[in-house]
Parts: sequence; structure tokens; C-alpha cells
Amino acid sequence: MTRRENYLRAADFRCPEYIPAVVNIFWPVWNTYREELERIARSYALLFPDYGRYAVHYEEKRGVIYVDEFYRDPFGCIWRFRIKGYQGQVVGHPLDDWRKLRDYSFPDPDDGLPVEGGGLRPWEEVFEEMDRAKEAGELVVAPMPHGFFFQRLYYLRGFRNLMRDFILKPPEIYELVEALTEYNLGLVDKLLEFSGIDVFYFGDDLGTQSGVAVSPRIFEEFIYPAYKRIFSRAKASGARIRLHTDGRVIEVIDQLIKAGVDILNVQDRVNGLENLKSACWGRVCIDLDLDRQVLIPFCTPQEIKDYIRHVVETLGSRRGGLMLYAEVHPPTPLENIKALAEALMENIWLT
Repeated sequence: MTRRENYLRAADFRCPEYIPAVVNIFWPVWNTYREELERIARSYALLFPDYGRYAVHYEEKRGVIYVDEFYRDPFGCIWRFRIKGYQGQVVGHPLDDWRKLRDYSFPDPDDGLPVEGGGLRPWEEVFEEMDRAKEAGELVVAPMPHGFFFQRLYYLRGFRNLMRDFILKPPEIYELVEALTEYNLGLVDKLLEFSGIDVFYFGDDLGTQSGVAVSPRIFEEFIYPAYKRIFSRAKASGARIRLHTDGRVIEVIDQLIKAGVDILNVQDRVNGLENLKSACWGRVCIDLDLDRQVLIPFCTPQEIKDYIRHVVETLGSRRGGLMLYAEVHPPTPLENIKALAEALMENIWLT
């Protein structure tokens, strides 16, 4: 069974051979361990599908590299970057005053696919990458930008301003939500020019450590209708919808499923395994984001192995419906990365 077929079987509850699992090493960790980490990636190639596809460029100095760089993106947001290999933070919001809305316009979807914290990728480049995947028999992913909606709103307005907007409900917030919805529909339409898409990838961090950033009622009024329209447009092609969202989002999972999500990439500890089982099991494929805050960097190798076994026992099924995703950040020790890879390879097989 190819990796693509196995992934789609897991997403569709059609009895995959194994639980799809990916380990994503962030650049400062690569820059710390280098050749030692490369040996692990080669030894567990199933878990590192992108290893070797893109060259990792190391700095002369090992470890974390601190920077202080600013960038203005195509939406007019000013980003500040402090650590090489990590996303920045928006420090300048082009719509912090509603009076600026009169002269504001989104980029033209025809000009390229936005990269969060970056520029516009030419469509030729995007389609060439998708075409290479298709020709190789790999999963064909339509890569919608991370932060495509809720986050984009507060990048434009500023977080506090947006929270006030949701309560005070000035007419401009409805205008902005509609304009952003139409912009995303334009991006989806561009991606749909490519035939044979397996999965649309969306990303939008809705949660904090303790709960959704907005109430379920606010989510239903301002976010859910846009999600449903955008996801429905993408699903009309027969593609599946994968949504990544960080933080505790258990309170709005029903709405996410109703909006059309097929694969839900959520964090384990902040949502709770039993909560996720109750809310998701058999209804949506759980692409579980393993705890990157405590488990992977700070627990012992044996604790990592015990926990992953517990995850599979709790959420796994021969029918499918479970994927595993692990991000590795500083200061994770090398032995924990190896234990993570060993534990995944020991527990993902379903036959």
C-alpha cells in the first residue's frame, strides 16, 4: 500500500495498514544536532517524508539563532521575527483604525498564494509542486495558507480590536469578514484549476491554553459561516478538508465538523484524549498533535513510549480515523527524538 493510499484510507475510515505518522523537526533542532539527527531521519524514513526533499542549511553557530527582522506582507501587516526558523508576530496592523478600511483592498488571488509571514508564491510554482506529487503517486495537497481566516482578521485589526468588534458589532466587521471570505474563495478557485487534489490543507489557530479565543456563539456568528462556504467550495471537487488548529478547541469541534472538516489536526493535552474521543471518534479523522510543550522535550524516553502507546490504545482503530503528528522544538534532547521515532514505529501498525 502506498503512503498516499494509506493516508486516504485512514482519513476515510477504510482500514489503513498503519496509522500515518509524521515527525516535524524545527530548524533550530536540526541546527543543533545536524548529522546525528540526519541519521535518525534516514533510519525512520516513514516518519520523515520530507527529509532529503529539501536541503537543510546550517549556520556556523549551532543551536538557536536569534534575529531581529521586520517584514511587510502583501496584506500590509508588519511582522517581526526574533528566532530563525520560527514564525514571527504581527506588530503593525493595517486596519487598526476602521477609517482605513475605505482605501484597503486584499491582494488579487491571481497574483499568487500567500505565505503566512511572507510574500506571494507564484501559482506556477504551487502547481508544479502539486504536479510533481501527482506524477510520483504521492498525496496531492492544495496548500491554503496558515492563518487564513480568524488569525488573518486579528493580523489586520489587532487582537484587542477584533475582540471588541465581536462584542460591539460595528458594520465594518461584517464587511471585513465578507471580503476575507471572498478572498479565500478566490484562492480555493485558483487551486481548483489543478485536477486531482486529494486534500486541502487549512490552518487557523483558534484556541488558547484554556479555551477557544472566542465563545462558541461568537464563533458561530463570525467564523463558522465563512468556514462552511470555503470548505464547501473545496469539497465540491471531491477533496478532503484538513484543518490544523492549535490550542483548546473542544468547545467548537461540533461546528468544525458541521463546517465540513474531514481531518482535524488538534493538540492532545490541552483538549484531553478522552474529550477528543467523545467529540470526534468515528465522526472525523483525528490528526493528533502530540504534546510538544512537556512530553517531547522534557519527559523521559520511557514516558514518551508509554504515552504514545496510551494514545493509540485510546484513539486507534483498525477502521482508521487516527493520524499522529509530532513537532520537535528546543530544548528536546536527541535521545527523546530517537525514543519518539521508536515509539511511533512500534505502535502505528494495525495489521
